[in-house]
Amino acid sequence: MGEGQPAAGKADTPGFAEALADAVARTERMLETLLPPATGDRGEAELAAAMRYAALGGGKRLRAFLTLEVAALFGETGGRSERRAERAAAAVECLHAYSLVHDDMPCMDNDDLRRGKPTVHKVWDEATAVLVGDALQTLAFAILANPATHPDGSVRARLVLRLSEAAGYAGMVGGQALDLAAESAAAAAGAPLTAGEVTRLQALKTGALIEFAAEAGAIVAGAAEADVDRVRAYAGALGEAFQIADDLLDITGTEAELGKRVGKDKGAGKATFVDILGLAGARARAAELVAEAAAQLAPYGARAARLGEAARFVVERRS
Repeated sequence: MGEGQPAAGKADTPGFAEALADAVARTERMLETLLPPATGDRGEAELAAAMRYAALGGGKRLRAFLTLEVAALFGETGGRSERRAERAAAAVECLHAYSLVHDDMPCMDNDDLRRGKPTVHKVWDEATAVLVGDALQTLAFAILANPATHPDGSVRARLVLRLSEAAGYAGMVGGQALDLAAESAAAAAGAPLTAGEVTRLQALKTGALIEFAAEAGAIVAGAAEADVDRVRAYAGALGEAFQIADDLLDITGTEAELGKRVGKDKGAGKATFVDILGLAGARARAAELVAEAAAQLAPYGARAARLGEAARFVVERRS
């Protein structure tokens, strides 16, 4: 399918809020079927229960929404075709859940709350949290590699490759390493990161997986390469806006709104966009990024309206 030629939409297409709620429900159902049941020997049952605790029943599912919405934009709707996108979305959410479980541990951010409930290492223990993260990460790749996700092995291989790049040394994990190194450097010398360094850190730590989530929808749907590139650029702008909004909420939000500790970045000495740009500057930059994201969607017209709304949602949200 060529650039600017997404599948035709229905006249009664639901709005963003309805589409996001639908993505939550569809992803939850798919995860219910893909996660292991909490049965078997004691160790297996406990691990499965902790995996389900970490992955089910929480979060905005923005990444899953991006996968499903982009896949629909390029024609991946209905029956078996739609289930392929749902499997890809579930894989993204498994990878994201793993990152949160590990990020919350005492050796990382040492958080007691996530999505309004105690973190995995608090409900179980640190060893279980390590295993839960490991198991969710490998499950994400197993889902993408399964023929049920796509009959074409080259498509499955591309999904696995791109997720490994987004999640590993050149993506999320690399960004986390930069974050930890920046904290240590700031504590030792009081030298804050530059704007460029913060942008790169967050592009890896947060943005890479958001980019993959959108890109996966285009890959599953067989979109043209120009469309894959455009979707990736859209998600890159959205991802940076998302992180700026997170930085703002860490200062202006409440624990009740966010379901996690607030003010933790400042307390940990983390460099954020707010530190670099100030509150007004951060808000202005987020607005610029929403406009950049919208510009990438222009060739698709009204059919991409919900993706445009998603970019606005990430900077206007209160949780």
